[in-house]
Amino acid sequence: MLNEPDPNPAPNRGPERARAPVKITDVAILAGVAPMTVSRVINTPDRVSPGTAAKVRAAIAQLGYVPNLIAGGLSSRRSRMVAAVVPTIAHPMFAGLIQSFTDAMRVAGYQVMLSLSGYGDNDKEALLRALLGRRPDALLIAGAAHTPGAFQMISEAGIPVVEIWDVSRRPIDMLVGFDHERVGEEVAHFFLGKGHTRFATISADDPRALVRTETFAAAVRAAGGTVVGEAVIPAPSTIQAGRAALRGMLGGLEAPTALFCSSDLLAFGAITEARQHGLAIPNHLAVCGFGNFELSAASEPAFTTVNVEGSEAGEIAAGFLLQRLTGNGPRTDEPVHLAFRIVERGTT
Repeated sequence: MLNEPDPNPAPNRGPERARAPVKITDVAILAGVAPMTVSRVINTPDRVSPGTAAKVRAAIAQLGYVPNLIAGGLSSRRSRMVAAVVPTIAHPMFAGLIQSFTDAMRVAGYQVMLSLSGYGDNDKEALLRALLGRRPDALLIAGAAHTPGAFQMISEAGIPVVEIWDVSRRPIDMLVGFDHERVGEEVAHFFLGKGHTRFATISADDPRALVRTETFAAAVRAAGGTVVGEAVIPAPSTIQAGRAALRGMLGGLEAPTALFCSSDLLAFGAITEARQHGLAIPNHLAVCGFGNFELSAASEPAFTTVNVEGSEAGEIAAGFLLQRLTGNGPRTDEPVHLAFRIVERGTT
């Protein structure tokens, strides 16, 4: 999973090198119909025969066409609106990122249109089509792995794009992220350096969380360690899910065991459940979370975690987009890799 080739092709990057957005006339030519017929398929499909509608929809899919839902509604080509797509704002890390991004864009006179994609791919293409149809001036999107249809729509939009929170060998345009594999490896080395030989993981089932915990497990196995428990819970992470996951692996947690959780919420839940069952922290169960949320320092005991500055990422992403939108500042083509660090506290 961790070394699979990037499924996304390498497009030209930057607005001056991007192709012009696909127009309704392009769809009409490919489908062999009049532009009005394309409009009817989009707006009043019951007025078009099934065969014609099928041809038009095939042309729309092939070209990656996004209908302009605000055509004629603006006196300027600029909407002063920026679209942001993140999986959730229930997660403190994404909430902080969006807050700092929104603050920076608002100061520059832009409003942020926020959409939540969840952690599955089923509805992402429809969500992107709806957002891009409102013609935002730029796009912030969490993650750098996209379905082919989503990738095409983003690439064809002809607007500045920042992918955030991942690293990618082939960014669509601009990228601000960190290496989730390295996070897993660093936590593994941290625990191994303390002499641990038995390990466990609790992870949400979103791709980034799984990369962190699966890389962690692979690294400790490569060093001769034993993974005695691996729990995967549906995203997003919650405290109760962490409690339930720890409860389910209690039988295999002989002392001492080192536990890596893909989120501080899961770690807090696991620590709470461990104390409920009389497991000494950290002598019986050592715990490391991810995110450095407020509760990681405020809990008792305060627990070890991985710190990544989500707010810094939001500010950097806003700066990149504003450089492109205003024409001020240098072009930004090189990905920015955010640093992270392990914050050691009382659970290790």
